[in-house]
Amino acid sequence: MYTNPAPKDKLIYPELSYLITGICFQVHNDLGRYSREKQYSDYLEHKLKEARLPYQREQTIGDTGNRIDFIIEDKIILEVKAKPTIVREDFIQVQRYLQSLQIRLGLLVNFRSLYLKPKRIVLIQTAIKQKFLKQD
Repeated sequence: MYTNPAPKDKLIYPELSYLITGICFQVHNDLGRYSREKQYSDYLEHKLKEARLPYQREQTIGDTGNRIDFIIEDKIILEVKAKPTIVREDFIQVQRYLQSLQIRLGLLVNFRSLYLKPKRIVLIQTAIKQKFLKQD
């Protein structure tokens, strides 16, 4: 018997993340899978404005030189990719952003995929988090 491992009441920002995911699907449907990351980000920005969602784009983290693609409602980090596959370093990158800003949820979206599959990344609240903060 299958049981849902993450009941809806346990999800972090379910309505907001659902709305953002829907916008990502619209962007993917409209632009296809062979655009550049900047084109996806520009169109996402347009769609976020249409939805009247407050966001920050290309936010720099301290003096690290790292830039977050989007921070939406100061609650969710949205990291945009346009590459053949998502790799471990991409997950580590988002976790590092979450740790630096103490934001609870990140969405990692690869628009190059044939079928869009946004990945939810949750802030790690244990001693292991030091591993993510030290990597570049």
